[in-house]
Amino acid sequence: MIIGITGTLGAGKGTAAQYLAQKHNFVYYSVRNFIAEEVLRRGLLVNRDTITQVANDMRRVHGSDYVTRQLFVHVVKEQRSVVVESIRTVGEVECLRAHHGVLWNIEADQKLRFERASRMPDTSHLNFEQFVEREKTDEVSSDPSQRLSGVRALADLTIVNNGTKEEYYQKIEAALQGKS
Repeated sequence: MIIGITGTLGAGKGTAAQYLAQKHNFVYYSVRNFIAEEVLRRGLLVNRDTITQVANDMRRVHGSDYVTRQLFVHVVKEQRSVVVESIRTVGEVECLRAHHGVLWNIEADQKLRFERASRMPDTSHLNFEQFVEREKTDEVSSDPSQRLSGVRALADLTIVNNGTKEEYYQKIEAALQGKS
């Protein structure tokens, strides 16, 4: 089984991927981590802005599915189920689907996501208005292949993560069983 995860900042994408890895022995690949490694190779500081800049550069040069194509070189060799967290472009969704993967969209209330994001190093300095503006940028990129709203619309299912971790884990379990 191959699951790709998309969603907005602070929705719980990483939490879902970690849960699948720990509870169900999925191999966990992170698009963000792949890009962060490239940021370091370029001698830049790893933060949300440089990750976005380098990701856009790689996708412009190599295609919108570049990161997932690179990850799937490893994914296809796995003998276990795989989760690929932080799918952000239509090209990445197409790559996921070419490998018979499904896309999960993780949603949560904006205020709740802001509270979660305020505990993350890259976004802890943002006030709510800045958080909302950054989110608008993600949703309506001038490049149609990178509009997060379009990627989320392609999801096979959406999990709403507005409750406790235990409730979230129950929803993930239901999704694995095809009951969501």
